Amino acid sequence: MAPYLESVKSFADVPITDAGVDTVAFLQAAEGVVGLFDVLGSAAFTVVQSDLKGNIAKVRARYEAAPEKSATLEQLVENEKGEKKRTATEGLLWLLRGLSFTCTALQNAQANAGEELSVAFTKAYDTTLKKFHNFVVKGVFAVAMKACPYRADFYAKLAADPAGGPAVSSEKLNEELNKWLAALSGIVLRVETFYEKGGYGKGF
Repeated sequence: MAPYLESVKSFADVPITDAGVDTVAFLQAAEGVVGLFDVLGSAAFTVVQSDLKGNIAKVRARYEAAPEKSATLEQLVENEKGEKKRTATEGLLWLLRGLSFTCTALQNAQANAGEELSVAFTKAYDTTLKKFHNFVVKGVFAVAMKACPYRADFYAKLAADPAGGPAVSSEKLNEELNKWLAALSGIVLRVETFYEKGGYGKGF
C-alpha cells in the first residue's frame, strides 16, 4: 500500500480538454480530499468532510442522470442552466469553495515550514470560506481550526505506508504534495472563472 497521496487519484491526472474538466476523474480526485481529512485525524473536521461528501454526491447524481450532457464540469453546469432547480450547479460551486479552502491551507503549510497547521488553516478560512458563512458556521470552523493536529504528526501520517513499509522521504512527499496542490489550484481557478463569466453562481 502506497502512502496516502499515491493511493488516491491526483488532480494532476484529471484530464482537461477544450470541452473542460473531466467530471468523473475530478470527482474521484475530490474524494481523495475527503480522505485527507481522515489523515488529519480530527473529529472537528467532520463539518468539512460532510460538506465535501454532500456536494460530491450532488454532482455525481447529475452526472449519472445525464452522462451524455455531463462529461465535463463545464458541460454539466451549462446543461443544467435551463432547469428550475440547479442542484448540481450549486453543489459544484460549494465543492469548489471547500476544495479552495483545503488547497489554500495546505499551500500555506508548504510555504511556511515553521508554522503550525492551525495557523495555515485559519488563514485559509479567512480568505476563502469565511465570507460565505453565517455566524454559527463561523463558530464551528473556529473550533475546527484550533483542533488541527500538530504539523509534524500530519506530515508523518502523509509520508507513512499504511501497510508498514518504509515512509517516503520528505523531499518526495513535498514534491508530490506541491504537484497535487498546483493541479487542484489550477482546476478550481479554471472552473470558478467559468462560473463568473457565465453568471452561473448567482443566488448561491
